[in-house]
Amino acid sequence: MALKTKSLYICNECGHESAKWYGCCPACGEWNTMEEEIRTPQQQKAIKSAGANLIAQTVNDIDADDEIRFKTGMAELDRVLGGGIVKGSLVLLSGDPGIGKSTILLQICEYIGKKFRILYVSGEESARQIKLRANRLGVTTENLFIMCHTDVERIIEYVKSDKPDLVIVDSIQTMNVSEINSSPGSVTQVRESTNLFMHCAKGLGIPTILVGHVNKDGNIAGPKVLEHIVDCVLYFEGERHLSYRILRAVKNRFGSTNEIGVFEMLEKGLVEVINPSLMLISGKPKNTAGTCIACVMEGSRPILAEVQGLVASSNYGNARRMSTGFDYNRMSMLLAVLEKRSGYFFSNCDAYINVVGGLRLDEPATDLSVALALISSLKDVPIRDDTLAIGEIGLGGELRAVSFCEQRVKEAERLGFARCIIPNHNLKTFSEGFKGNIEIVGARNVNEAFNASV
Repeated sequence: MALKTKSLYICNECGHESAKWYGCCPACGEWNTMEEEIRTPQQQKAIKSAGANLIAQTVNDIDADDEIRFKTGMAELDRVLGGGIVKGSLVLLSGDPGIGKSTILLQICEYIGKKFRILYVSGEESARQIKLRANRLGVTTENLFIMCHTDVERIIEYVKSDKPDLVIVDSIQTMNVSEINSSPGSVTQVRESTNLFMHCAKGLGIPTILVGHVNKDGNIAGPKVLEHIVDCVLYFEGERHLSYRILRAVKNRFGSTNEIGVFEMLEKGLVEVINPSLMLISGKPKNTAGTCIACVMEGSRPILAEVQGLVASSNYGNARRMSTGFDYNRMSMLLAVLEKRSGYFFSNCDAYINVVGGLRLDEPATDLSVALALISSLKDVPIRDDTLAIGEIGLGGELRAVSFCEQRVKEAERLGFARCIIPNHNLKTFSEGFKGNIEIVGARNVNEAFNASV
């Protein structure tokens, strides 16, 4: 007697399963996320007692001194990974189409291939396409092996028999498990394929890198549990019309999640940007109102960025507000504080904020630089070109202390700035042996900061 098929509806956001379709997922509340999947029931296997075979160890008996990290040949990528690729780890690399995911993975194969064997599994491109891209990027290592296949079980069988030192899967959304009757890219296929690669990586100690697609909202396509299975989740960010790319870790079991790597896309592939601060502030106009330099901490690295503000009289009843690279709601709050507490009136003016270079400032320490850029444009008074502003603005118009102030000042001094405006409370946080050739000005409120910057 033939087994009857069973139709299930699975949410592609949270993985909730239901026997009938819902417009709104009962578990996570997302709309239009329930997808139909046809399953063939299998006979249940008898559960064997394996308690006698399980072994528990005390934490002191576990040896972690033999942790091996593979250097990728790119210092920026190693920084984001926490020092390199850990043996037996599962890394997920995601980003928009054409951002450079396959490019950077193929580039690191040239360096890693000098000592280790690499298996590159592609479910999207033919071997000839990969060869053409490798020729363009200058990848000529003999330890790079290409496999164009999508059956996960057969790929893992090959990995177990060949035992390469590194496995790259491009991409996880094209992989499929033959026992599951659903199309590649579905919630179940992505989840089960990732689980199989995870068990293979942990069991054999072979690091595996998965490439993941993103949907129109910028989230990784597939179930959210995909990010919980892997050890490290990396996001490639950047504007398509700009050549710079930012690699950010949103999850890392072997390192910090605050570090970023900066790259530039050129004809020969991705090139590391060793000094992103100099790149972001290069081309700053001289003696122009509405510009100010900010400093944001990305992990342990201070990065300087140019903030541009434009204030113009409004031709309509409601003034327009627009922000690029800075939170819109925080910009509205700063405008309200400047009107109420500092006496700068923007109610009849359109206000625009732009962060040059595609960088996003999501740290409160950049409030002062945004406020000074807006005031400078409103009064048409340029801020000194050699001045940097750091500080968080409270609702009372006061400047609040920020963290890592000394590191930010040292970075500004290294790049040639002569004056740094900081909250007055941060003057006490500098170490006793700190000596610099930069003038440090402490300000208690926005008005004092603006008077010191012109």
